[in-house]
Amino acid sequence: MKVYRGWTILLIVAVSGCASQMRSSEPAGLRFSSDPAAITAVFDTTTAGWNRGELPVYLSAYTESATAMGRNGPERGVNAIGDQMRAGFWKTGRPAQQLHYEHLEIRPLGPDNALVTGQYVLTGGGLTNRTGWFTTIWTRTPAGWRMIHDHSS
Repeated sequence: MKVYRGWTILLIVAVSGCASQMRSSEPAGLRFSSDPAAITAVFDTTTAGWNRGELPVYLSAYTESATAMGRNGPERGVNAIGDQMRAGFWKTGRPAQQLHYEHLEIRPLGPDNALVTGQYVLTGGGLTNRTGWFTTIWTRTPAGWRMIHDHSS
């Protein structure tokens, strides 16, 4: 397990370094300038869907083949991610708590990929507030920016 984590960290550092080099050589007004707003808009849409109890709207942020870390390792595909949500946060067919995000940081990893980190906050529903940190990897698709991987704690 330690070797896997080491390789993951090495890969993230290598990719981040490449992205930094690519950004530094691009002229002002580079292609990335509107992407943070576009990714933030997806977070806003999915948050609103979650809070209205519309799981398909929340799941629309993921590509069909996305992975999400679950208790037993990666869940593969948007249907499995939906099942994971229904088994945890949506046991009654609706979310148990309201969702919002804080501390979003969007970092380009090239023209068509981004790394997003932040904190999710779940409140209300007569339950103790719950927060956790996440890292997501995004890709530009014909439908707009979508997550290809979600690792939330």
